[in-house]
Amino acid sequence: MTDTPRQVGGRIAARRHARRMTQADLSRASFVSLSMIRGIERGVRSPSDKTLDSLAAALDVDPSRLVNGNSRTSGRVHSALPHISAAIAGYDVPDVPAPRSLPELSSAVNDALTWRLNAQYSRLAVQAPALLGDALRALHTATGHRRKEAAQLLASAARAADAVAYKFGAYDLSARLVELMRWACTRAGDPLLNATTAYVRTETFLAARSYATGLRALEAAIDAAPSPKEPRSIAARGALHMRAAVVAGRAGDETAADTHLAEAEPLAALVPEGIYNGTAFGPSSLRIHQVSVAVSLGTARVSWALDVAREWKPPRDLPSERRSSFYIELARAQVWAGLMDDAFESLKVARRAAPQHTREHPWAREDTATLRRLKRADAEELTAFAEWIGAV
Repeated sequence: MTDTPRQVGGRIAARRHARRMTQADLSRASFVSLSMIRGIERGVRSPSDKTLDSLAAALDVDPSRLVNGNSRTSGRVHSALPHISAAIAGYDVPDVPAPRSLPELSSAVNDALTWRLNAQYSRLAVQAPALLGDALRALHTATGHRRKEAAQLLASAARAADAVAYKFGAYDLSARLVELMRWACTRAGDPLLNATTAYVRTETFLAARSYATGLRALEAAIDAAPSPKEPRSIAARGALHMRAAVVAGRAGDETAADTHLAEAEPLAALVPEGIYNGTAFGPSSLRIHQVSVAVSLGTARVSWALDVAREWKPPRDLPSERRSSFYIELARAQVWAGLMDDAFESLKVARRAAPQHTREHPWAREDTATLRRLKRADAEELTAFAEWIGAV
């Protein structure tokens, strides 16, 4: 269901107030005229996609938080995918020097990391082509230790772009971005980056449903990973075990899934929850993966997933994408258990945490369709949700 201009304007005004900005402050930060902002907030003017992007950036929020309509944010992402593809087409062909210095490029990559972790895919998609192009130029023109730094930045930029490609179903482009990460790894000389790349590469096997092969690849990466002696190496190995547990669950290998979770648990206890090597890891991430593994193993483990959820909820300081994943997977377990009202509530929480991630998640769409078919109460709200997520 498409938002009215008044609804969009109301969200912009609410976000502005939350950030304690005046309309004049927002005008200066977004480079949008004050009269335009006043008209948008009153609901008498509709922002163009470009204006919406500018306002969202100034408010430090993804455009999907301001507009609930499916076509606008998804359309921006899909229109950016060919530009991402073009940016990496000649990855091995040297180009002119990058217009950004390495410190500037590092700052931009860190922004992209934040957007990825918080599922701000449309912001990420718009910036990814230039970021990838500059990172490639930096690698080709850097020398000495700066070449390794540039290679690490390129790998991080490729991972950020891959999040967009994979979530929006561009699996061939996603696989190319993963291969670009692997190519960058050979020039970075960082074993922990190799482990991170192996973690991301799992998407290729998940997309192809080649679970057994993906599990073997992860186990080989675990064997090759540095010994877990300090936080980054502990987190790298722990994240690989968590990922392997999920893939083993998809493969129906209950023993392997339990084994990898058991290996991850003591590692998660050694470090505080945080972002290591671009990946969230720690006690909270482990609990989320316990639910994910339970759901991956099917209906036989439903009670396990529900038990975890009864005892624990993800804290708000976790990355939005990870919190959203927890509630999407919990909703699936609740559907299987016949807890339809609870499942719908979980999907709504997932949407509030990360709307773009929820809308593009196939399980969220499938479960919404199931709920709409089986649950007749609250039909109007459920139908509106189904229209938003594309389940009707």
